[in-house]
Amino acid sequence: LTQLSLQIREDSSCFFVHLFWNLGGCGILGVGVWLSVTQGNFATLSSSLPSLSAANLLIAVGTIIMVIGCLGCVGAVKESRPLLLTFFILLLIIFFLEILSIMLFFIYQDEIDHYAQRDLKKGLQLFGTEGNVGLTNAWMIVQTDFRCCGVTNHTDWFEVYNATRVPDSCCLEYSDNCGLDNPGTWWTAPCYERVKDWLNDNLVALWIFALCTALTQILGLVFSMTMFCQAVKVETFYA
Repeated sequence: LTQLSLQIREDSSCFFVHLFWNLGGCGILGVGVWLSVTQGNFATLSSSLPSLSAANLLIAVGTIIMVIGCLGCVGAVKESRPLLLTFFILLLIIFFLEILSIMLFFIYQDEIDHYAQRDLKKGLQLFGTEGNVGLTNAWMIVQTDFRCCGVTNHTDWFEVYNATRVPDSCCLEYSDNCGLDNPGTWWTAPCYERVKDWLNDNLVALWIFALCTALTQILGLVFSMTMFCQAVKVETFYA
């Protein structure tokens, strides 16, 4: 009966780790690869972190989750205390880093907004230049989809062109060189505020995703520590 109970616990823990590994890591990695393939040159809007695109970020996160999940699964199957403990420690570190990141975000939200707007405006200077196709495409897509123009105002583009003009993606009705027309034919809403409004509109979904992620990690910590303690008891009993 004791052996059966241990086997059930092992199977349950291994199933959970598989779930965390496959649905979490593979799902995020898959979305990242899909974005990378379908979006092509679509990259980040930031000039400071040109390689920090959404696709690259998802691929990195998905890979890390897969590696950690694989580590926990192997530890559960082999009943390896070192692997289970390593899985627990890594997952605990990630969990605390996520909490710390959220706290710092809310504490320094104004400073983050200021830095982000300054960095985005700096990135406007690279629009349309050689070697910055990704950034150029990103701005065109954002301004077209969100019906906005510039970071804080459409006049941000005046400093880029040194003239009263904007990219054609700022136009209410797209046409070649429409950015040279009357300002009344351009979007005037700031892109930074439009994106923030979109995030606020989807805040409930974001919080649900965050809570589900936190619950998954907490269950992973509980299962891995339960398996670790059980392995210690078994070794002590047979010793």
